[in-house]
Amino acid sequence: MTKRNTTKPNNKFLPKGLKIIYEDRDILVVDKPKGLLTMATDKEKTKTAYYALTDYVKKGYSKSKNRIFIVHRLDKDTSGILLFAKNEKAKYYLQSNWGETKKKYMAVVHGKFKKQADTITTHLTENKTRIVYSTTDTKKGKLAKTAYKVLKETKFFSLLEIDLLTGRKHQIRVHLKESGHPVVGDRKYGNDKAYKRMALHAASISFKHPFTHKEITFESKTPGYFNDLMSA
Repeated sequence: MTKRNTTKPNNKFLPKGLKIIYEDRDILVVDKPKGLLTMATDKEKTKTAYYALTDYVKKGYSKSKNRIFIVHRLDKDTSGILLFAKNEKAKYYLQSNWGETKKKYMAVVHGKFKKQADTITTHLTENKTRIVYSTTDTKKGKLAKTAYKVLKETKFFSLLEIDLLTGRKHQIRVHLKESGHPVVGDRKYGNDKAYKRMALHAASISFKHPFTHKEITFESKTPGYFNDLMSA
């Protein structure tokens, strides 16, 4: 792509594990570690990627007008590629064209699939306790599509490559849990407390740059923990 005033990433003052992999005047692409929120919640305001990166672009100067804008989110315990905009025009462009953005994930799940590749399609909704689930009421739920491909199997686990065809809240976790193959370490949807982390990773993202309009791709290496699970 034609670079637009690219900046050499400085990860020195960022939270442990949060790494900037690309930055220019319009976008900021990071590799988020598991355990870090994308944005603030009622209980946590500062230990987030958004807070840390806002401080980063302000260079420690509180009155700076520099800021970042959230384009999409990753769950706290999901690691991998996370994209932010650095101005409102870029945010609007990226979100307006989000349907064309390609997002690939890697996951280790319990059990073996009958089909080595398939697309799970349901309508998702959320209850009062913030649990997402599939519903047959198409007016109540939002269409969600998750395509998966089995890359490797062991006696107990399957390693999946996942294409996120829509971007609903907790979509991958819910679809895999409802298919009988919850993500390893998913405490919310799999009640799985036996593993040290959730085995879900945002491996790559491809999108059109808001300034050049050329498609660019960023990738994140799959955590070694996934290989440990599959070779155990």
